Amino acid sequence: MEPIVSALAGELALNPAYVENVINLIDEGNTIPFIARYRKELHGSMDDTTLRRLSDRLNSLRALVARKEEVKRAIENQGKLTEELSAAIDAAATQTAVEDLYRPYKQKRRTRASVARERGLEPLAAQILLQLPDADPEQLATAYLDSEREIPDIEAALHGAGDIIAETISDDAQIRSMLRETAGRNGSLVTAAAKEEDSVYRLYYEFRQPVSKLQGHQILAINRGEKEGFLKVGLSLDEELALRQMEAKLVKGRGKCSDFVCAAARDSYTRLIFPSLEREIRSALTETANEGAIGMFALNLRPLLMQPPVKGSVTMGLDPGYAHGCKVAVVDGTGKVLDTTVVYPTFGERRRRECIEELKKLILKHRVRHLAIGNGTASRETETMAVDLIHDLKDTSMAGKVSYVIVNEAGASVYSASKLAAEEFPQYDVNLRSAVSIARRLQDPLAELVKIDPKAIGVGQYQHDMPQARLDETLSGVVEDCVNAVGVDVNTASVSLLQRVSGLNSITAKNIVKFREENGVFTSRDQLLKVPRLGPKAFQQCAGFLRVPESGNVLDNTGVHPESYEAARKLLHLCGYDIQAVERGSLTDLAPRFKQLKVKQAVETCGVGAATLVDIMKELLKPGRDPRDELPKPILRTDVMEMKDLKPGMVLTGTVRNVIDFGVFVDIGVHQDGLVHISQVSDKFIRHPSQAVSVGDVVRVTVLEVDERKKRISLSMKQVKE
Repeated sequence: MEPIVSALAGELALNPAYVENVINLIDEGNTIPFIARYRKELHGSMDDTTLRRLSDRLNSLRALVARKEEVKRAIENQGKLTEELSAAIDAAATQTAVEDLYRPYKQKRRTRASVARERGLEPLAAQILLQLPDADPEQLATAYLDSEREIPDIEAALHGAGDIIAETISDDAQIRSMLRETAGRNGSLVTAAAKEEDSVYRLYYEFRQPVSKLQGHQILAINRGEKEGFLKVGLSLDEELALRQMEAKLVKGRGKCSDFVCAAARDSYTRLIFPSLEREIRSALTETANEGAIGMFALNLRPLLMQPPVKGSVTMGLDPGYAHGCKVAVVDGTGKVLDTTVVYPTFGERRRRECIEELKKLILKHRVRHLAIGNGTASRETETMAVDLIHDLKDTSMAGKVSYVIVNEAGASVYSASKLAAEEFPQYDVNLRSAVSIARRLQDPLAELVKIDPKAIGVGQYQHDMPQARLDETLSGVVEDCVNAVGVDVNTASVSLLQRVSGLNSITAKNIVKFREENGVFTSRDQLLKVPRLGPKAFQQCAGFLRVPESGNVLDNTGVHPESYEAARKLLHLCGYDIQAVERGSLTDLAPRFKQLKVKQAVETCGVGAATLVDIMKELLKPGRDPRDELPKPILRTDVMEMKDLKPGMVLTGTVRNVIDFGVFVDIGVHQDGLVHISQVSDKFIRHPSQAVSVGDVVRVTVLEVDERKKRISLSMKQVKE
């Protein structure tokens, strides 16, 4: 394990001792959220993102080690494994380097070189490769003429020998590595139009960019354009430069044999090496672009899931539509459905007025505080109607108390048509389930979004072009981290939410809900051990993330792990408090008293590390706290603005909807999101918009340009002067 520990520590700039501890914890079956939260002393308080990166690289390095052993066994079975080759394979740092070394020994399909070897021409090729000064390839070839072996003349013999030399050169690991490096440094990707037709790929109809400067979004767009038949794509590399480098490696002197080797090298490059190199370079570019896009998707998904909930208010969800009307669902502060209906605000002025009157009655009947409007088809008309509805309430008891929010409904239709939605709302049709989902998204985005495949949430680029298994793994990790960071009420959580908790799966989550339904609410964390198939290991992993508000022990409603309950009581005693003070919420001086403690003494007394003590102290101050409450709330609106109202220079407040390689999309309340190009994101130089802003951030922007015809809004986030 030592080489892997050293490699990980070097790559990720981490303490080797911490890396080894993390590897041991992972191998023992601990989850990333559990390790991140409850084993901080063992890894120096790495966050979950760092731990997942370490885990991913650990898997990659272990796969590399396994492949090295597999390759060595295959070569050894051929009786060709030397100590030097074995050492070279062990020293290879990448899978590509291992495959280069294995290439000469790999079983190949029938090639021109293999045919020449069958005819007995390998010794001739070996003689020519010696490049003796006085040797003449034609004279050497005369000894190999054999009509029975289909070598009727010197030309045929030399042709076969040339094929063997070309393949030998192509299989040379050093030459391939050298040319791969040259292509990465000096090569360019070139694209051209494949057909005379305008398309979204017209930017790439005549495009050339050095391989070293290609952006991830460019690579993914080019790949898709090629796949859809709009682009022809190729790698451009100075052939003479490549050949000079090859000759410098291969040619040993001057003479006819050296000239023959040069000709074989040219054939090897054009026929074998370059096509292979082109595939490798493009594959590597795509892999890098995919990883970047997946990383960007994960980066955007996290703040979207962690959006602050708008808790405790009756909410009306509006799923806009034309042909089938606007679906409406009213839910109470806990998400329970109170009422549903369908209205038709786009079917003429009379139906629009009827719609406003009907929704007005529902608002007054259920004391609705917020309208959550989906941002899909007919959202604009529904928003305008909602504003008129809010104005119509001015003479009622709800005057000035109702506001609306445009909610990103991506994935709502996926959820509403799912088996899960059918089980949750069997009495409602698909459209009404969407309205319920939209309302609940405003109340608790995380609890609702976990029911949807993360790919369907739509905060990335080219998600359908990504390696789906890798994308699913990454996004599932983000969802898991978010759920565990917030914590889950074991007595109200759905199966969808519970199965994302550390240590739980779909079976144990269903068993928890079934146990709850059969035995009533949980009144302690220890009761979880009575749930079928939830054993001590699963309990250890999940207990700290499950909250039990109904418990008689206040610590059961905190992020303090049961294994640290005694430490929490000792910490309280050191600070002059008891557990009842936590229940009363009277720990006003806990933080300053904690700071006055001698760390070493507190650690020895409580029996846990300093980092764990800090976490315990924070939890004791705010039992049942939700970290999302500390984030900026969604912008609640009562009026509507249209694109025609926008003028260059206007300063507006908006919410970041998406962060991509070339900029940021911001919702400024005009239905059409505005784009802040990367050059307008910050006054300082940034390499990527994510360095300055995240999805869900509330930002101030200046309108730069408005194109109503193309429905484009250009914005700037550079420092706004009051």
